[in-house]
Amino acid sequence: MPATNDRTGPRRAAARPFTLWREVVTAYAAPALMAGTAGVVTGQADLTVAACTSIAGTSAVVAFLVGTWLRHSGQPRRWTTTLPRLVLTALLVSAATGVAAALGWFAAEWLPARTSLHAAPWLRRLRIDLPVSAVLATTIVTLRWRGTLAKARP
Repeated sequence: MPATNDRTGPRRAAARPFTLWREVVTAYAAPALMAGTAGVVTGQADLTVAACTSIAGTSAVVAFLVGTWLRHSGQPRRWTTTLPRLVLTALLVSAATGVAAALGWFAAEWLPARTSLHAAPWLRRLRIDLPVSAVLATTIVTLRWRGTLAKARP
């Protein structure tokens, strides 16, 4: 095999640039497939439904919001490029998880207590589904964004 065809070395083809729609589709499809498969295999119908709704939906929304915020009209904020990758990820994960946890609590506790909406089991799942999905989506999108940004720099 000629050395020019070897894609494992330093001359490996560059990774795809950060494309928001791809990140959002991946953020929806990956948890939907993983949690949906787990729900089917274990016979948990509620997990199968949640996989395509609250779990994957939250991941896609968070990926879109974080990705859009990071891109900032094509010109990233200076502090997002100068902070170490793990510090930036930790900050964004903390913020996204806090917002998702508050929304999960609001949907599971506040809504049934103050509206005619009954406390259904799927509402209780939101306290866990939303923050976990936010953590995963924010981590992946932030690391991918910084990874493509680093490769774009000379």
